[in-house]
Amino acid sequence: MNLFSVNLVLALVWTALTDSFTVSGFLTGYAIGLGALWLTQPLYGETGNYFMRSVRIVELAVYFVYDLVVSSLRVTWDVITPQDLSCPKIIEVPLQAESDLEILLVTNLISLTPGTLSLDVSPDRKTLFVHAMFAEHPEEVIEGLQDGMEYHVRRVFTA
Repeated sequence: MNLFSVNLVLALVWTALTDSFTVSGFLTGYAIGLGALWLTQPLYGETGNYFMRSVRIVELAVYFVYDLVVSSLRVTWDVITPQDLSCPKIIEVPLQAESDLEILLVTNLISLTPGTLSLDVSPDRKTLFVHAMFAEHPEEVIEGLQDGMEYHVRRVFTA
């Protein structure tokens, strides 16, 4: 059994012992199980990748929530003010993500963020076409997507 499976079992055991079958109870059990596995790490040998990946997943989630809030506020401000601040464009974003899962995650997270929408991926999987609501400077949008969402997704999948 890999450490992720052990951590899930520990989280389920925690929820059963505390009789709190809720999402917050499960997440608490998962965090406690992660801590227990980290403390007993020398017993399992080389397991640093699991713990580093867990930290990177949390970093991706925090970055996504931050980006979601900032872009939501920007779109909201554009909607409620009388002046139209948007400058929509379709831009080509060169992709550094290689696997199908990385590309899928990048495109979906971009589409979930207000003000941007992933339209298509080129047949060679090297270019992502994105409709950006605020693209006065397309180079800045491309740089922001590459250095932001794509960077964090790629970090999750690299060793």
